[in-house]
Amino acid sequence: MLRGRAREQQTIAELQAGAAGGVGGALLLHGDLGGGKTALLRHAAAIAPAGTVHLWAAGLEEESDLPYAGLQSLLQPVCERIAELPSHQAGALTRALSGEGCAADDRLALSMAVLTLLGTLGREHPVLVCVDDADALDRPSLDAIAFTARRVRAHRVTLLLTSTGELPLNGVPRHPLRPLDPPSGRALLADLLRGSGDGGIDGGSPWSAPGPRAADTVDEVLAAMAALGGGNPRALTDLAASLSDSQLAGEAPLPTRLPADSALLRTYRARLDRLAPDTRWLLLLAAADEETDAAGLMRAAHSSGVDIAALAPAERGGLVRVSRGGIVFPQPIARALAYEEAPLAQRRAAHLHLAQILDADTERLRRAVHLAAAAHGPDAELAEELEEAATGGGYSRASAALEHAAQLTTEPGGAASRLVTAARYAWQSGSAGRARSLLRRARPAARGVSAESEVLSGEIELRAGATANAAESLLTIADRLAGSERELAVLALMRAGEAVCFSGDYPRFAEVASRAAALRRPDDPPELEVVFEHIAGFAYTFGGRHHRAIGPLQRVVELGAALDTASPLTCASAAALLLADDVGAHRLAARAVEVARESGDVSALPLALEMTAYAEYWLGRYDAAAATSLHGLRAARACGQGNYAGDHQAMLAVLAAVRGDREQALRHIRDIEVAPGTGQTNRPKALSQWALAVLDLIAGRPADTVARIAGIACPVTGRGHIVVQAMATPWLVEAAVRADDREQAVAALAGFDRWAASTGDPVRRALSARCHALLAPRGSAAAEEHFQQALALHLAGEADFEQARTELLYGQELRRARRPRDAREHLHRALETFTQLDASAWADQARAELRAAGEAVDALAVRAADVLTAQQLQIARLVCDGATNREVAAQLFLSPRTVDHHMRNIFARLGIRSRIELAKALT
Repeated sequence: MLRGRAREQQTIAELQAGAAGGVGGALLLHGDLGGGKTALLRHAAAIAPAGTVHLWAAGLEEESDLPYAGLQSLLQPVCERIAELPSHQAGALTRALSGEGCAADDRLALSMAVLTLLGTLGREHPVLVCVDDADALDRPSLDAIAFTARRVRAHRVTLLLTSTGELPLNGVPRHPLRPLDPPSGRALLADLLRGSGDGGIDGGSPWSAPGPRAADTVDEVLAAMAALGGGNPRALTDLAASLSDSQLAGEAPLPTRLPADSALLRTYRARLDRLAPDTRWLLLLAAADEETDAAGLMRAAHSSGVDIAALAPAERGGLVRVSRGGIVFPQPIARALAYEEAPLAQRRAAHLHLAQILDADTERLRRAVHLAAAAHGPDAELAEELEEAATGGGYSRASAALEHAAQLTTEPGGAASRLVTAARYAWQSGSAGRARSLLRRARPAARGVSAESEVLSGEIELRAGATANAAESLLTIADRLAGSERELAVLALMRAGEAVCFSGDYPRFAEVASRAAALRRPDDPPELEVVFEHIAGFAYTFGGRHHRAIGPLQRVVELGAALDTASPLTCASAAALLLADDVGAHRLAARAVEVARESGDVSALPLALEMTAYAEYWLGRYDAAAATSLHGLRAARACGQGNYAGDHQAMLAVLAAVRGDREQALRHIRDIEVAPGTGQTNRPKALSQWALAVLDLIAGRPADTVARIAGIACPVTGRGHIVVQAMATPWLVEAAVRADDREQAVAALAGFDRWAASTGDPVRRALSARCHALLAPRGSAAAEEHFQQALALHLAGEADFEQARTELLYGQELRRARRPRDAREHLHRALETFTQLDASAWADQARAELRAAGEAVDALAVRAADVLTAQQLQIARLVCDGATNREVAAQLFLSPRTVDHHMRNIFARLGIRSRIELAKALT
């Protein structure tokens, strides 16, 4: 299994299928060393149809100056077939392969000979030609192969080439092989630790390991190693082979570079060693400052008396790429080698040189960092300059600056304090692994420094580790700090509450609230007051006293909006959601995302995006919620917040399930990654169970739906995940009614009613009324009244999907009460909305109900006059007469967008998909 290469595998399979059917194809795969190019060629050979003729050649630098050496290697297995070619072609090819060369006027004949030979073979069997490292081939061989690749379409031949550097082969389709994404990198590491497969590694993987190694691996280890490997399969293989059991368990420091015996390391080092001194100097300058752009490197080269053209050999060797955006090393290892292989004196000289060309005012922080790297020992004055400059830079740069400052500091407490601040900045920049490493270096330290370190460690553990452990440790830290470091203690309690919410251990939130109340003071600043009000409001809600929560939660919304920083804004958004102010919650969460981006606080993005997605869910904006959750998933993975990545993945599963997309929902659930120790009812697990419950309900298994939701949000016992319970209750009530389990339905609805009534929100109240309609006797006046009330309330809200669900359920009720005409009105509206929202499973249910109500919605014979409004019928007739939407708009004095909207509704109501079907429906 080639992790993260599904698209490439599909492309190769399609090429081979086309060739087998008589339409050949060629493809150039280009990417970094160790990126999996050879593995893809092997995959192509493995999936080739039976009987395929397989020809393979690999470029070798040692033979790159031998004309036609590559072609001889490629065609050697079929040399005996050359005699079948036309004499002029056969002669040219034979002379070239025998070392006699090829005259200029024979080059076309030689290239035609290669094409004809492959075409001849293809008439008998499909042909697969694989040319690995084509950029290392001798030029005459490459020219002949490229000639063939451009003309292979007429033959049963698949021609695949790979290259590391740029290979200008005009007319040959190319596909860049990107580094593996973080999830694929972690999955490959897990595969390697289980000893399964090569995962897409150039040159294969001779190493394998027993299964228990993978089972004992801490998730953060996989994430850190995946980041270090930079998505390179070979680097990941070498790293996996080097890890000890204690490192896999997270008990020993992790490596910061590839092992000394790494094959990839040896390859890069060999290429580096072949470079001239001027080229290596330019690489060192680029490696010493990740922010150096092309213009900056040119200035540095000029000021040091080196021609920038000296960088060209490094580009050709795949060690670096130069673009307008900057200097790009293909892998972290390439940058590390370019820097670390240089002598210490030369590294210091490079930093000093870079410092001298940077402006002392506009580039103060970068300049100070380079001066620190060039220092020969402790320097208190330079350390202070670094600390001051760090306040004006981004979090990543500030973290690096403070780490340098700590190295220049002789006093242990001062060094530790700077390391802890560096760790905080590293965490905020999205580098969880680096933050942990800096915190380890800061211990042991003075009490105040140690306290700050422990709170930060707890926060990292909460979002990237075991949340149950994080809650316990943060509560312990808060107790210890209550008398001496009150503000830190309050922060620890805030994070402990967050951990409790994630793990679903809600009884402990009362404990958090009690301890927080004891620390509160009348003159607390807004930054602390918002935390106290947040904890109090959530504690009341979790304790079933939402009416008491309204005041504190409203205060959180006010304070958070006024403070206008990411964390208070996110708290305010969560409070607004509990108050059912979905529009306000969305506005606050979106502002939190904006502030986090502006400030560079990447660590705040995953939770802020999660609140945004929840608000969009309640507003019925499912497309937007899915896009937000996908963004949040990527952000959480990028900054090492595995637990919140699980939240976003689970929310994607819920959104897919609600729409009835079973396959996508199950795929998201399979991909959820949550660290061990997060609790049995952690939020991703609860959301996943809700998604599965929705799928069960759609599939007609209401008892399974009840069992799943009750397992994670049980209204009878009071156990479970309250946040999910709030969102899932309408689904639980519907399923419980269908499964004849009124106890669950009544108990669930009681809590939901109290919440809906206290908020006054029309959407929640509409859902409450719908639930009461389902619980009322079938066909009764009470059921009718509740359904009518629900629909009236829906009109005041924005949740179109929920309104359509109410229309569907009401239509079902009316049909069963033998009122088919009334039922059809509601079922049509439901079908229209479900079709617009691409909720195919629900649209199918609406169609089925319409058929049961006596309407053949799937037939083209539906009477348009019965189901279309007068204006819709007028538009439909104009369209059938040949008018475009724009012409219809002009004739009826409407906007083209309005006509587009009407056309979508017309198609939905008639159950059709084209204008041809529309014409038939109107005849």
